Amino acid sequence: MARQWLRGGQAQGLVGPVLIVMILAMMVLPLPPILLDLLFTFNIALSIMVLLVSMYTMKALDFAAFPSVLLFTTLLRLSLNVASTRVVLMEGHTGPDAAGKVIEAFGHFLVGGNFAVGTLVFLILVVINFMVITKGAGRIAEVGARFALDAMPGKQMAIDADLNAGLITEEVARTRRAEVAQEADFYGSMDGASKFVRGDAVAGLLIMGINIVGGLVVGMLQHDLDFATAGRTYTLLAIGDGLVAQIPALVISTAAGVVVSRVATDQDVGSQLTSQLFSNPQVLFLAAGIVGLLGLIPGMPNLSFLLIAGGLAWFGRRLALRSAAPAPAPGGSAPALAQAAAAAEPQEASWDDVALVDPLGLEVGYRLIPMVDHSQSGELLGRIKGIRKKFAQEVGFLVPVVHVRDNLEFKPNAYAVTLKGVQIARGEAWPGQWLAIDPGQVSAPLPGTPTRDPAFGLPAVWIAAELREQAQVYGYTVVDASTVVATHLNHLLHQHAAELLGRQEVRQLLDRVGKEVPGLVDDLVPKVLPLATVQKVLQNLLEEGVAIRDMRTILETLAEHAATVTDATELTSLARLALGRAIVQQVFPGDEELQVIGLDGTLDRVLLQALGSGGGLEPGLADKLLRQAEAAIARQAQLALAPVLVVQHPLRVLLARFLRRSLPQLKVLSHAEIPDGRTLKVTATLGGTA
Repeated sequence: MARQWLRGGQAQGLVGPVLIVMILAMMVLPLPPILLDLLFTFNIALSIMVLLVSMYTMKALDFAAFPSVLLFTTLLRLSLNVASTRVVLMEGHTGPDAAGKVIEAFGHFLVGGNFAVGTLVFLILVVINFMVITKGAGRIAEVGARFALDAMPGKQMAIDADLNAGLITEEVARTRRAEVAQEADFYGSMDGASKFVRGDAVAGLLIMGINIVGGLVVGMLQHDLDFATAGRTYTLLAIGDGLVAQIPALVISTAAGVVVSRVATDQDVGSQLTSQLFSNPQVLFLAAGIVGLLGLIPGMPNLSFLLIAGGLAWFGRRLALRSAAPAPAPGGSAPALAQAAAAAEPQEASWDDVALVDPLGLEVGYRLIPMVDHSQSGELLGRIKGIRKKFAQEVGFLVPVVHVRDNLEFKPNAYAVTLKGVQIARGEAWPGQWLAIDPGQVSAPLPGTPTRDPAFGLPAVWIAAELREQAQVYGYTVVDASTVVATHLNHLLHQHAAELLGRQEVRQLLDRVGKEVPGLVDDLVPKVLPLATVQKVLQNLLEEGVAIRDMRTILETLAEHAATVTDATELTSLARLALGRAIVQQVFPGDEELQVIGLDGTLDRVLLQALGSGGGLEPGLADKLLRQAEAAIARQAQLALAPVLVVQHPLRVLLARFLRRSLPQLKVLSHAEIPDGRTLKVTATLGGTA
């Protein structure tokens, strides 16, 4: 069981707690010299590993654990200092190897046993670490954290723009947003973690002083050593202890500087240095010339300067020959000639050359580009994102991504909406101006460019920004250019919702329902009804302005009647009956009285007879019905009532299809769709004398 647990990777979670326990144990428990040697060697190896990892990272986030690594390595060095100090003060009188072979090697062999040289070397390392590397890395991390936080809104808006333009998927957008947040967190953590290294350098100085002073006191008072012997012994041990801690600290600080100072590319640090520092032969030739001239000056070390100058010139020559691309000779090799001929020939056509049309697109003239560019504070992409989300919540499915592109063939202020590559609407917008829409009750005209609201066709005028408040006082509805385009697009989405519901959207919708009610979808599609029939029913509902949010009711109705009814039109009528309460609530919110348009009894009977005989509407009757419907809609508008026609259930499909072509704003309901608890009042009648 334990072996399986370790194989499952759960043991990785023990690394942090075990390291903390080990650090605390080293601070409290006495350690033998042999264990100190192992731990000091491990500390050196760990610092080298950290430096190498930092050299091979492509970007800072590839080593996101570095702030935590910096903290743990600092604590490890300090705990080793505490453990070695204990051994030095307790056993230092026995000889230079009292604290282990590693400290002896650093204190004796590296500085030749000279405590004065060792002290100076130690101080130089501390100054380099504290004043140069750590201070520079901390400053870079501080500035990087500030810039990362300042740039975060712009980066997130750019991600949203790419998502709305269809350049990336939702999953890629979430990953990029997480990377932006992690980058800010990383530089903020590095800004604070650099203080650990600073404190470590100060602590190293203090520990070295304590070791020297404490060693003198312990050696002279407790072990009866003379001052010279105690000073030499404990000073060398203190220097060895300090060097064995400061060298790994210097390596870790260098790694920190490498991580925060690199610019994120697709190359590691070594590749960046070689590709950018030694990429220009002219630089190498100039450097060789300058160094060679210095080597010719009398009194200079001529051999060293001339040797380096010759090496730079040779390397520059090799680089120049390698970067040169010689033209193939007339008698060149066969492979080279074959490659040149292949490059000259046009590529064979492939399926990659087939460009699929975008399901939904928005093309803009060049003056409207700032409206869709986040770098220029464009708001339209954000509005489109909100429109898609609101549409999904209200209608019940997610429309395809709107692909936005500029079109230089358009007028500067023109835009067009395309559906499956075909233009379905066109309009104009004037950035910097406001569209004042006349709802029908304005008190005075406004100076500007007369036009019509592109979404609903109401009379409007483009006005200057300073006239906005005056227009609102006059009773106009005032919106900016981005809102005009967004409102137009939203209106078109609802108007063409049935065409936007493709086979893929239906599959995704059924998968979404199947997660909550898996048995319902599995039993219906494709066992009882094919996917195409379900799609047609949903499209019929959308064509009549019915939301398909209540997919559970729709699918349950289809499952109930699919055994006996297979026609999509009849299934749509049955689904409308099941959704009657929601349909009425959508048109008449609340529990108010339903004031609707009705049919004259005579016309009702004539239509039923025509429907029963299989014939259609006579031309004269159709024209009369259309004129009376237009007049009834006008009366409903004067009374601020919804244009709704209520007929008998068998007539609903016939009249809905006929009237929808000329009067799309008119909703046709059947008496069977109206809930029993709602009161019905007929305010206008079709079929009387006109």
